Amino acid sequence: VQLQASGGGLVQTGGSLRLSCAASRRTFSSVHMGWFRQVLGKERELVAAIGRSDVITYYAVSVKGRFTISRDYAKNTLYLQMKSLKPEDTAVYYCAADVRAPGPSAKADFWGQGTQVTVSS
Repeated sequence: VQLQASGGGLVQTGGSLRLSCAASRRTFSSVHMGWFRQVLGKERELVAAIGRSDVITYYAVSVKGRFTISRDYAKNTLYLQMKSLKPEDTAVYYCAADVRAPGPSAKADFWGQGTQVTVSS
């Protein structure tokens, strides 16, 4: 299983970033994929998840209307488009495959290495 996240960086409040997660074809066939984020000292939380037939299965309340999850099957890549970024979005973002129970208590079986997103005020 291979998940390679990229696209993080430093951005000002109100700015945008797009995270990418390149996956192996086998991994990408996973029904449920998603993006989690983690702040130091806090639990990892699910931000967005996408399921069968690209049905969006979850957006965290804090990102709804600002973040968009999508995937490109031709490129075996999962995306997270982030707009109107806020300082509280600062975290390490992880892509994940085989997301289970999408919601505040979601888990996943496979993880990428994480990419840092920092939003300055």
